[in-house]
Amino acid sequence: MKKACFVILLSFLLCCKTEKPLEKNIAVGEAMGTTYAITYFAKGQVDLQNEIESVFAEVYQSMSTYIPNSDISRINSGDSTIVVDDMFKKVFEVSKKVHKASNGYFDPTVGVLVNAWGFGPGESIILDSTKVDSLLQFVGFDKVSLTKKGRIKKLNPAIEFDFNAVAKGYSIDLLGNLLDERGYKNYLVEVGGEILTKGTNVLSGKRWTVGIDNPTDLSYRGSAAVVSLENKALASSGNYRKFRIDERTGEKYVHSVDPKTGYTKNSNVLATTVLAKDCASADAFATAFMVMELEDTKAYLKSDKDVDAFIIFIGDDGTTQSYMTPGFENSLVRMGF
Repeated sequence: MKKACFVILLSFLLCCKTEKPLEKNIAVGEAMGTTYAITYFAKGQVDLQNEIESVFAEVYQSMSTYIPNSDISRINSGDSTIVVDDMFKKVFEVSKKVHKASNGYFDPTVGVLVNAWGFGPGESIILDSTKVDSLLQFVGFDKVSLTKKGRIKKLNPAIEFDFNAVAKGYSIDLLGNLLDERGYKNYLVEVGGEILTKGTNVLSGKRWTVGIDNPTDLSYRGSAAVVSLENKALASSGNYRKFRIDERTGEKYVHSVDPKTGYTKNSNVLATTVLAKDCASADAFATAFMVMELEDTKAYLKSDKDVDAFIIFIGDDGTTQSYMTPGFENSLVRMGF
């Protein structure tokens, strides 16, 4: 009996001795025109750099408008024979959901307008009301569909997709799937400021803490707010970084294009941050809320309990103000202004 107990005790001690503690791993690099930083806790040091780069490469081949032979580029050029992959299908479905929820203000078929205004891979042109109206005939997510065989059907072959406002968020979701498959339960994936979290920061034993850019701080050193996240995605959108100045007129054009008017949207909304279960949805809604009227956004947020938001805007008195949903406030650590 004593011998049996000794064997059991010895086995237990050996197991404890060989069990590796969770260590912090960090993978950093450049992708999608920005940088990424992925923090994950594993038993020892684990190199996932090749797998991470493979995820980005697959997304590029499917949905990058900057690659001439990608699926989306070929579809935009009129190739109706392309059978899209599961990634394209998922992004299409998320886009369709947010397009409907936003009453059409989120619309990935604005590609032709994005190019025309100088914010895409295509050549920008000098626009007037006549040219804008002529381009609007090629805009409308209700003019495209995905067949059961996985092909894109367009009412007009000149319609172009631009998934930039959702593909980055979806890439982050894919990276989260990669970490899930490896069995990692505590991680933070960040690509260009958009984030997906799971579990906690093991070193602190607390939820992940994330700062949100202050659009009124041109040094980008201060945070408008700091939030703590667990099993949540965060995406932000704003016109304070992405804009261009017309060399002829000096007029400022922001990157948010209103799919209903065809013009870039200079509004009182400076920046939006969205919390959701997945980063693709958060990404798309953050873009939609930049184009929607603020009161319409508030009304929608009251109806959707799965989406929370923090919106910075210029009030009627010219001061910088903010609005946040109760769910966002529950995640708030502190305000920065």
